Amino acid sequence: MLDTLLNFLTGGVVGLGWWGMALVLLVFTQLTIFAVTLYLHRSQAHRGVDFHPAIAHFFRFWTWLTTSMITKEWVAIHRKHHAKVETDEDPHSPVTKGIGMVFWRGVELYREARAMRADIEQYGRGAPDDWIERKLYTPHANLGPVALLAINSLLFGLPGVALWAIQMAWIPFWAAGVINGLGHWWGYRNFESADTSTNLTPWAFWVGGEELHNNHHAFPSSARFSMRRWEFDIGWAVIRGLQAVRLAKVLRVAPSMDVRPNIAVPDAETLKALLSHRFQAMTDYQRNVFVPALREEAAMAGAKLRKLLPRRMRRGLVNDGRWLKPDCRAQLSTWVEQRPRIRVLVEHRARLAALLEARGNDAAERLKLLQAWCHEAEASGIAALQAYAARLKGYALTAH
Repeated sequence: MLDTLLNFLTGGVVGLGWWGMALVLLVFTQLTIFAVTLYLHRSQAHRGVDFHPAIAHFFRFWTWLTTSMITKEWVAIHRKHHAKVETDEDPHSPVTKGIGMVFWRGVELYREARAMRADIEQYGRGAPDDWIERKLYTPHANLGPVALLAINSLLFGLPGVALWAIQMAWIPFWAAGVINGLGHWWGYRNFESADTSTNLTPWAFWVGGEELHNNHHAFPSSARFSMRRWEFDIGWAVIRGLQAVRLAKVLRVAPSMDVRPNIAVPDAETLKALLSHRFQAMTDYQRNVFVPALREEAAMAGAKLRKLLPRRMRRGLVNDGRWLKPDCRAQLSTWVEQRPRIRVLVEHRARLAALLEARGNDAAERLKLLQAWCHEAEASGIAALQAYAARLKGYALTAH
């Protein structure tokens, strides 16, 4: 009898052993990540993909079982993050709340955001509101993890309790901490989006593609997060697999862009591509205009670029210094004013950004403004700016 009890406590009714438990941990945590990134994030929050009802309900059930998160609340908090990004109203911005707070206490921030019921109603529209949501998933959200603890204990014994603890910590650490925190604090950027989002690494199989956070902020409604040849989005691979067996329907992906040669004047195709890829346009400006100009300034001054202008100040050139402290912003402004050529580049960038981000202008008026901008850029006498304007005129979306 005692031996039977000990065997149950050490292995449950399954008795997998440590390698078996490691495999179960991998499968369970990946299912949880996929439920969050594919269902909550890409499907419910951004409507980039639809899943077969059976798949969608499995993801919803698994989210309830392993995280206790309510779909409507998660969707609302995430949509608010995009709508209020890097402001005091952003539920989890390291810029306003500090990286330590978001990384280590992201769950607390999530709970605070949940309590703002008016925001949940405003941003959570369209989330599931069927019988099982009203009777089980929402009113008894905490019952899911309790049921999971019982299931794990029965199947795997005491190791199942350890498995449960890891499952409970998985999303709070990797999603609330790493993605929400480090994803706005450290990494590389493909796009000069109007926030501090970064890509943490070109691939990270255990977080479902969420590591490509800057790509996502540049194209929020895209079901595919990878944008470069060397990037791999495992979540997109799963979507494509489900699509192949008709269990998923991709609704939106980021449009591809090409550059047409020998375009004399920006046309409607140029404007359409720029509006779709405005962050790419700003990235191209930074890489092809600012960087060469700064290197020339450094060469003329006989100094290394990092000595001429520290990296954080160079970043300020491409985002109007919005993330710099006031004293650094004033220092950067003075530095720019002392260099007429750099001042021209800063002014042209600001005008282009305003043109692309403006709301309310009709297409014809905006096209005239773009044509005038290109004409003035080509007349600036600054080679890098002239080359950029010539290339920009050829922007066009690639037909799929």
